[in-house]
Amino acid sequence: MITREAVLLFLNSNAFIGNIEKQYDDYFAKTGAKIGDTLRIRLPSDYTVATGPALSVQDTNQQSTTLTVATQKHVDVSFSSVERTMSLDNYSELVLAPMVNNLAGAVAADIMSGVEGGVCNLSQNTDSNSNIISPTADTWLDAGASLDLNSAQVADRKVVASPRTMARSVSSLSGLLNPQQSISRQYESARIYDALNFEWFQDQTVLTHTSGSFTAGTVSGANQTGTTITLNAITGTLAVGDIITFAGVNAVNRVTKVDTGELRQFVVTAAVASGGTSVTIYPALTPPSSGNAVQYQTVTASPANSAALKLVTQASGQYRMNIAYARQAITMVTADLEIPAGGIIEGARAKKDGITMRMISQYIIGTDQTATRLDVLYGYLFVRPEWAVIVADKL
Repeated sequence: MITREAVLLFLNSNAFIGNIEKQYDDYFAKTGAKIGDTLRIRLPSDYTVATGPALSVQDTNQQSTTLTVATQKHVDVSFSSVERTMSLDNYSELVLAPMVNNLAGAVAADIMSGVEGGVCNLSQNTDSNSNIISPTADTWLDAGASLDLNSAQVADRKVVASPRTMARSVSSLSGLLNPQQSISRQYESARIYDALNFEWFQDQTVLTHTSGSFTAGTVSGANQTGTTITLNAITGTLAVGDIITFAGVNAVNRVTKVDTGELRQFVVTAAVASGGTSVTIYPALTPPSSGNAVQYQTVTASPANSAALKLVTQASGQYRMNIAYARQAITMVTADLEIPAGGIIEGARAKKDGITMRMISQYIIGTDQTATRLDVLYGYLFVRPEWAVIVADKL
């Protein structure tokens, strides 16, 4: 009963975890999983469209990614025999809820860390000096447009905002034409619930990013593709999570492969020191071939030799990394942990809605106490990072 209650509390105690894809791997239901077990996730295939009656057969180039179930987090407590006699309701309120709340927060913070270096789209509102200021309705709508251009599903879109950003957004969106009932609810609770095709949530795990000190850099060599781009020695640094563009390299609609008229944004996935001569990025630079669209195309062209690299935000700037995303962009997988055979007086596993947890207890005769631990074994992956957008906010 306690373990089932713990799973329910875990699902409801953190807004971010509650609004990503969650899967339970039942392969381990009997024996229990080991840290480091991996799952192979296939990504949707991509094709180009031919015109005219002639057959134009293309191969299915199946792409996949790997999710590793490698993180075990737990909360450990001990109670005397007398304390263990309290009712389940009291135990849930006084002991279990704080345990689960802290555990869920730690897991959410870990998953949220994937935003930095994982999400490749950024929407920002700036002042006349290019300083990031708080987002407005236009900023959030721009984030939605980025999801559309990256072919994200229109339904089930979420916003996870920091408490500060939520407060500022409530104020900035208060004048929109909305049903009176929705405006009243927003006014009374100081939170947005449904607006601009997003379901909104507030979470303290939203990250703060500090951009590198990059001021100048150019591409070394034309016709480059892939996720590692050779540069001439750059001035200043690039940090993991920085969003960059290359001059003359526009994004394409991921379905039609048509030029969007906007520079393709890339996220830096490994830090680059000042004077560095290569940068690793996501998504991969995948240009057309001989002017013809190709599968998984991301850009209109490779950067030209000496094309300028630009940092989208100000050098050494700081901002909150709120995220707007399609639910399918992020996946969390949990697996059953073993219940050891020896020395355990109580042990149980419970699962619900893609989350499985284990609770075990052991009696300590020297102190007449029982030690109890609550564990979750999980892994996560930003399966479709382009289906998420960082919505920047000032500190």
